[in-house]
Amino acid sequence: MRILLLKLLLLASLLTPTLRAGEHLPQTLTFKGKAKFEQMAQKAEKEQWRRLPMGKRMAKVAKELEGIPYSSYTLEIHDHIESPSVNFEGLDCWTFFEACLAFCKMLETKKSNYQPSDLLRQIEWTRYRNGKCHGNYLDRIHYLAEWYTDNHARKNIIDLTRKFPNTEMDNQCREMSLLWKSYRYLKHNPELRTGMAAHEKRLTKAPVYMVPKDKVAGIERHLKDGDIIGIASHHDGGYCSHVGVIIRDENNQARFMHASTTYKKVVIDDTISKYLYKFKKHAGILIARPL
Repeated sequence: MRILLLKLLLLASLLTPTLRAGEHLPQTLTFKGKAKFEQMAQKAEKEQWRRLPMGKRMAKVAKELEGIPYSSYTLEIHDHIESPSVNFEGLDCWTFFEACLAFCKMLETKKSNYQPSDLLRQIEWTRYRNGKCHGNYLDRIHYLAEWYTDNHARKNIIDLTRKFPNTEMDNQCREMSLLWKSYRYLKHNPELRTGMAAHEKRLTKAPVYMVPKDKVAGIERHLKDGDIIGIASHHDGGYCSHVGVIIRDENNQARFMHASTTYKKVVIDDTISKYLYKFKKHAGILIARPL
């Protein structure tokens, strides 16, 4: 009966006129904060952000999102059907950096009037394995270490981590299997847990490298506006516990901008090296540069 219900829900969503490409749910569910999106799109066109280098463009977009409230589990939007989504009313660390990247990529195609589907299409391209969402929760890349690998392979980013002093991590990847009750899709679809465990087992076997935090101050001068910084963790369960982007301030310092649980909003924090020492669990960083 539940499988039949899922099929009916999926069919209903596919018949909704607002759906595009990998959108498997209506935009009433998947897109929040349209007024903010339109304001940003108009400003970007007026100031010609498209002409900026990618890193500078990332910084422009990121600063427009400063102050937006922190909201956890913003990717868990339905009990069964997976779909690209955007929420400018509340961001977590993942949705903050990916919204910046997707918005920047959207601007590369000049349009007189950008629509939510334009941004959702870019979200699909970076959020999902091989850039495709088929409506299944397991299409999504759930661990940042895999996001780096997948998006590096598809030339959305270049993973720079091993260009700097680095070490291989030995973490076990199992957080979502252990804490499945915290994730809406895994809670309502027990059959997904086996597939999630298989993804975690595969990722645990893959080599993941980080720049140790005692080496980060020495490489800060090489970090650029818009670099995507994964915060590597000492804790088992996953490789990264947080993510944000680099913003160069007026003194040319590499500040860490992120959706913060401490400040409960999107903030430009300390330099990345100082930020790492605020928390014992932080082990180092992964570094990706948008292309």
